[in-house]
Amino acid sequence: MKDLFIVTKFTMKDMLKRKSFLISTLIILIIIVIGFNVPNIIKSFNGEDTEAKLLIVDNDNIFEGNLEMLKNANLGYNIEIGKATFEEIKTKINNDEFAEALIIEKKDNNVNIRYIVKNMAMIEAVPENIVNAINSLYTNIQISKLGLTDKQIESITPNFEFNIEQTEEEKVNGNIFAMMMMSLVLFYAIYFCAYQVSSSITTEKTSKIMETLVTSTSPRTIVLGKTIGIGLVGLLQMILIVGTALISAKMFLDAELLNSLLDMSSITPYLAIITIIYFILGYFAYALMYALTGSTVSKPEDIQSANGPVAIITVIGFYLSYFTMMNPTSELNILASLLPISSPFCMPFRIMMGLASGVDVAVSIAILIITILVIAKVAIKIYSSAILNYGTKMSLKDIIKMYKDK
Repeated sequence: MKDLFIVTKFTMKDMLKRKSFLISTLIILIIIVIGFNVPNIIKSFNGEDTEAKLLIVDNDNIFEGNLEMLKNANLGYNIEIGKATFEEIKTKINNDEFAEALIIEKKDNNVNIRYIVKNMAMIEAVPENIVNAINSLYTNIQISKLGLTDKQIESITPNFEFNIEQTEEEKVNGNIFAMMMMSLVLFYAIYFCAYQVSSSITTEKTSKIMETLVTSTSPRTIVLGKTIGIGLVGLLQMILIVGTALISAKMFLDAELLNSLLDMSSITPYLAIITIIYFILGYFAYALMYALTGSTVSKPEDIQSANGPVAIITVIGFYLSYFTMMNPTSELNILASLLPISSPFCMPFRIMMGLASGVDVAVSIAILIITILVIAKVAIKIYSSAILNYGTKMSLKDIIKMYKDK
């Protein structure tokens, strides 16, 4: 136990001293802070009012002066009503006085509306909210001319109430955007921290530090110590990143936008504990596989090719859980929450959505633990035999033969 603690402590110090680790962590934190400040940065350049300016021209007075009502319709525009020719409007838009303009004209028995923009490359159609608002305003103007009673007006303009219902019995709760962001954070933490195990082992083989370690303690202790040490640093890094993101979001984002994007009502202490457990177990599963691949190469430039199969498995597991979030009640999503390659990314969010029972969680964790024990047995056996191999990169055939040898 003492040797395990020493190796763990040594690994943590080594990770925390690496300039690449410190610089990458700092860059991530800076990007997070800047990312949440984007709305404020835009405001600083464009002024407090960041709504696009829309000019509406009704030279024929078709709307009889009622267009002013659109200013209070919350259309997402800073609306100005005026009179101008097309050439004048063209000049104003080209000079960025207005982003867009509407010219309302009477043509035969129809009302013709011209939507003027600087460039049509990014415009597919007139914004639907503008179309609906103008249609509604014109209809109300014409109805008011008919002299209808309030009851008659109410009968032809019913107040429809739309509700969404599902046929499946299981109901999904939670914010999909928040779940996907958390899934990305988990994937980053597990994948990149586990990758560091392979890099660390190969680097120490190259510098001959491994010879000293092997003579001082057992290969089992080295594998577990390095895995635990890098895992603890990774967990601290994940907590720092998530903490910075939450603080930045709270400080810099508008309250309504924050509530719509990051609905934290489903984040409970139980979910936080389960997420940490799955991070630890998922990290151990992948870290032990990376320890195995790291011990089979003796040159840092061979790490990437040796880690290729494990990287593919990791990506498959992540995308399996990520894309099944679109249909969280599907059988494929249930499978993803049980498979050890994808359950660390999937199960926490089934819990967040209220779809996973205690039995489901227990079964998933049990499968993951059994998988870790199997991987650990194989990894430690291969590691013990291959750690002092300084020749060429070992093939799969060599690894299988090494495992079978007593």
